Amino acid sequence: MSVKLSVNINKIATLRNSRGGNNPNVLQVAVDCQRFGADGITVHPRPDERHIRYADVRDIAPIITTEFNIEGNPREDKFVELVLDVKPTQVTLVPDDPGQLTSNHGWDTIKEKNYLRSMAEVFRNAGIRVSIFTDPVERIVAAAADTGTDRVELYTEDYARHYAQDREHAIAAYVVAAQTAAAHGLGLNAGHDLDRDNLGYFATHIPGLQEVSIGHALIADALYYGLENTIQMYRRALHQFMSNR
Repeated sequence: MSVKLSVNINKIATLRNSRGGNNPNVLQVAVDCQRFGADGITVHPRPDERHIRYADVRDIAPIITTEFNIEGNPREDKFVELVLDVKPTQVTLVPDDPGQLTSNHGWDTIKEKNYLRSMAEVFRNAGIRVSIFTDPVERIVAAAADTGTDRVELYTEDYARHYAQDREHAIAAYVVAAQTAAAHGLGLNAGHDLDRDNLGYFATHIPGLQEVSIGHALIADALYYGLENTIQMYRRALHQFMSNR
């Protein structure tokens, strides 16, 4: 099974918004990422629209020929309406606070089980695959199965932060989390701070991994290597290691 690379284009929108206008063209970048080999496009609209705007999401949806993944907090009514209107391939539920700089934790699937179950039902009834953003904690991943979600997305910041010091220790909790997801019939995604250095090791050691969503590091690398070349570099990082499994 190959692991899909979904490119998060939020940072492209951040650059555009810093000067107004339409440069760089977010829609064109979405098209080009697919043309350059991305298996999907990810966006994470936030209420203040500081990067991807709600209008962007609606404009991007018709031009996506691969997978379209929309991340966000379903407690925002506007977000729920957007997802149901656009009907992406996947919605990833993330417990962001309104002013939060970036995602920094997953759901407490035990405490929030009933709420997440109700939201998963809303989106699944609309034919949208549901993924829940979780920390790599065995009981949290196990409880996600009770929400009716299709997948969990493991929050990988802790892995990335400790990878250089001790990669075996850094990945240990994620291996257990992945095994737990499989045991409960859940699909598995991952994302946050994955980059060219740590991606291959992660993909090699995480059983059942289906998709990684990468934005910040990939876009930063593209400043030096170019977008097309960078996407291919990330694909090679995935597929080279996958071939050695």
